[in-house]
Amino acid sequence: MTLYSYVVRWDFGFAPNPFHGFCTLATCKPDIRRRAQVDDWIAGTGSRQSDLAGRLVYAMRVTETLSFDQYWRDRRFRDKRPNLHGSRMQAYGDSIYHRGRDGEWRQENSHHSLADGNANTLNLEYDTKTDRILVYNFTYWGAEGPEIPSQFRDWDGVDVCAGRGLKCRFPEALVSAFVTWFREVWGPGYRGRPASW
Repeated sequence: MTLYSYVVRWDFGFAPNPFHGFCTLATCKPDIRRRAQVDDWIAGTGSRQSDLAGRLVYAMRVTETLSFDQYWRDRRFRDKRPNLHGSRMQAYGDSIYHRGRDGEWRQENSHHSLADGNANTLNLEYDTKTDRILVYNFTYWGAEGPEIPSQFRDWDGVDVCAGRGLKCRFPEALVSAFVTWFREVWGPGYRGRPASW
């Protein structure tokens, strides 16, 4: 079991997307999406910009992985397709990539496309370099994130909060204690709105 930690710099409910009964990571973070396996954990911590440094935005155990095309076609996730004329929840839908009949990537009009609805090739190339979606058993706090206990901020000099990039080389004892704390204190589900709303 590996714990991945990173700072959620912009929390719009897009990456991760905690809506419609599933929390998914379908865009951004290609390294995590490529490496994380079922039963691994991911901790998204708050950013200084959102005044949530040292707090959890979300914590999740990976329960399933899918390709972009599988995600696009799966009926469970139809509500995660973006609708920019709907609610905020609908506008930040993350099921935005799939291949056309020609085999080329399609990017739906979404948070990651250009203002005129055309594909943003920078986002498309970055997101699709890992053709993998992560689905989680999750707790998402967004702007209401709890403070991470001090024991996990200085575990023999190791801080569970990432600075820049991604952290995943944590002592087994820290990972075990962090997961135990999370399970004992927090139940699964959506607990607060995204910080950037």
